Amino acid sequence: QVPLVESGGGLVQPGGSLRLSCAASGRPFSNLAMGWFRQAPGKEREFVASISRSGGRVSYGDSVKGRFTISRDNAKNTVYLQMNSLNPEDTASYYCAAVTACSGDVAYTRGSVYSYWGHGTQVTVSS
Repeated sequence: QVPLVESGGGLVQPGGSLRLSCAASGRPFSNLAMGWFRQAPGKEREFVASISRSGGRVSYGDSVKGRFTISRDNAKNTVYLQMNSLNPEDTASYYCAAVTACSGDVAYTRGSVYSYWGHGTQVTVSS
């Protein structure tokens, strides 16, 4: 198992910023490819961003490109999602996901690839 604990969600005004964090344990963090997904009420889960185990490769969903930045600190076993220029359409529960990737250096975009999921943190963008 890889427990994942998200934090950093909250209420923010349109145009504002938030930084989400996801702390992992239970596996060597440098062997984990990480991702962020979100789900709004009544909508399907959406890919937000992902990062390879080294941090050398990243990928973003079209709706967040240029506004969100994913990063990781392997020394702190933590992945981050910096979210800027937030708008009401970004309102959702945000989930951290992880998959063991002992070889290769891939930023996975499909949710079905990930083995481990956090419980989510709520982000609400509203004035």
